[in-house]
Amino acid sequence: MRKLASNLVDWLDSRSGFRGVMREALYEQVPGGARWRYVWGSTLVMAFVTQLITGIFLWMAYSPSTQTAWESVFYIQFDMEGGWLLRGIHHFMAQAMIVLLAIHFVQVVWDGAYRAPRELNFLLGLILMLIVLGLSLTGYLLPWDQKGYWATNVGTELASQTPLAGGAIRKLVVGGNSYGHLTLTRFFALHAGILPGALIAFLAIHLALFRRHGITVKEPKAGPDVTFWPDQVLKDSVAALGVLAAVVGLAVYYHGAELTAPADPANNYAAARPEWYFLFLFQFLKWFPGQMEVWGAFIIPGVVVGVLFLMPWIGRWKVGHVFNVLFLFVLLGGAALLTVQAICDDTMAGTADATFEEYKNKFGKETAEENKQAFAASLDFLKAKRDAQHAAERVIALARSDLGIPPTGALALVYDDPYLQGPLLFKQYCASCHNYVDWKNPDPLLSDLVNPAPTAPNLHGVGSRKWAAALLDPEQVGGPDYLGYPGSPFVGDGDNTEMVEFVQECFGEDLPAAEREKVEAAFQKIAMALSAEAKLPAQAAADADDQRAIAEGRALMEGGLADLVESGSSCTDCHPFGKHPDDGESPVLDGYMSRQWMIDFVRNPEDARFYGDINDRMPAFAPHEDPQLNQLDEKTLGLIVDWLRGDWYRPVRP
Repeated sequence: MRKLASNLVDWLDSRSGFRGVMREALYEQVPGGARWRYVWGSTLVMAFVTQLITGIFLWMAYSPSTQTAWESVFYIQFDMEGGWLLRGIHHFMAQAMIVLLAIHFVQVVWDGAYRAPRELNFLLGLILMLIVLGLSLTGYLLPWDQKGYWATNVGTELASQTPLAGGAIRKLVVGGNSYGHLTLTRFFALHAGILPGALIAFLAIHLALFRRHGITVKEPKAGPDVTFWPDQVLKDSVAALGVLAAVVGLAVYYHGAELTAPADPANNYAAARPEWYFLFLFQFLKWFPGQMEVWGAFIIPGVVVGVLFLMPWIGRWKVGHVFNVLFLFVLLGGAALLTVQAICDDTMAGTADATFEEYKNKFGKETAEENKQAFAASLDFLKAKRDAQHAAERVIALARSDLGIPPTGALALVYDDPYLQGPLLFKQYCASCHNYVDWKNPDPLLSDLVNPAPTAPNLHGVGSRKWAAALLDPEQVGGPDYLGYPGSPFVGDGDNTEMVEFVQECFGEDLPAAEREKVEAAFQKIAMALSAEAKLPAQAAADADDQRAIAEGRALMEGGLADLVESGSSCTDCHPFGKHPDDGESPVLDGYMSRQWMIDFVRNPEDARFYGDINDRMPAFAPHEDPQLNQLDEKTLGLIVDWLRGDWYRPVRP
């Protein structure tokens, strides 16, 4: 068997000459002995090979189109066996390459390894660095999620500021006048084909020139010369394994890589930021507002890159080498400082619910007005980031549920979901008059639905037992969250104050304790019956369990209160209900706050079933015969109502 193996190896060597290649590769002389400082080039090669391997497997499952890109990345992240690990390694290794590049570059400049005859190899290294940055930039868009879409959008808008050819460059990159399918396919072609091919070609030349000129050693040498195998190979392998272990650890810790909600061109992502390695440029651009942006985006960075390419000639003299080293450290230090500043500016407000008074002295600006502006920007970022995370979690939960992703794409999950769309539509159409807030347990995600000067009832929990009980509570019915809002016709000396007066009279101050308990018990049953008309999904089980109490409440509403309260009144004296459809005025209580009742009410509150002539402020959102004149279409109206009622899909799976 051993002889057979030896003969096979000899046969392969005679046809390919691989022994000579291996000898040439492994027995290269390392002047001064093996060193840890020489490992960075090998770790970069390992990182790139890892990216090639993981990228090929990701490519097998990725579909580059605006309707399938997010969906295929979702499949990789959540459904494909081991896909989350594969994606996580690819994501974090890309970031590791940036760090390794910086370390390798510092080492080359520090050691003066750019001097003759190594100038060409140094320039090739700079080209390789730009290609790696290009790979990172193009890969950011491929998930086609909100974060990548809007961050890349910012970058391509900067391209339009290029002197003379800005518009043409942007159109070439985007594939037209606006972002779309062609943008994604171009970025994918660059990321998976053109740039990796260019990197392989330049890397081969770079390594060949490196072998030709050998390792640059700073004097004095550490020890006698040794061959690359085995000492330096061992150090390179340990370093490469360390980098790989760190990347795998990050991938496991974060369970892959982040995936935000599907890209939505109609809704800007206010928290869009480039990855951390481009964050310094984002912060730098803040120094050049308006028409000066071209200086921060092109002229100054162009000069910096030009100096980097001229380093081999600047460093021919000792003073020039010192300049190169200082320039590099100032450049890296400035980038680090700008990155930290960008993070601090974004997060200085602390939380998305912070107040300026808490943080007014923490922004370090020159004037109070500048501090306020910085605080507002930080607050907007934190809220946008929190809202985006909330939307991403919801969409992913829907996609992983029994609903799955519809044929129209994952973005349909966003636009068809009352849970996500309800607050946005409420803010647009309803929040100018109504509040939506639980004062005891406020929801930070709905903080922008708090109206400081409401002119209509608070709609939080509308139709619930708590809501109905408050309408029958003498202390709450005339309060600002119900019928006592500013300018309300239901309190004071008007003609429509019967409801508030009736409830308050039923609980008169002179009412004996025993009688009060009877009235409270009766009103509790009425509240249960009134709420049962809404058929709220969240109360379905409770309504089924309390059928007897609900039936008693219905009887009390239809006239049973007459013998219990001093006024001798009942609900049907004013409201049509049950066996009294023609009695009273309005609004009708049959189906009160049910889905159809609310839709009809929002369409036209002046309908005879509701407030009729006494309606003094609620606009009709859809009463027109011509549907084009309606403020709300059927879908929008249904989304708002379903959200108010809590009638949205609860995924079975998390």
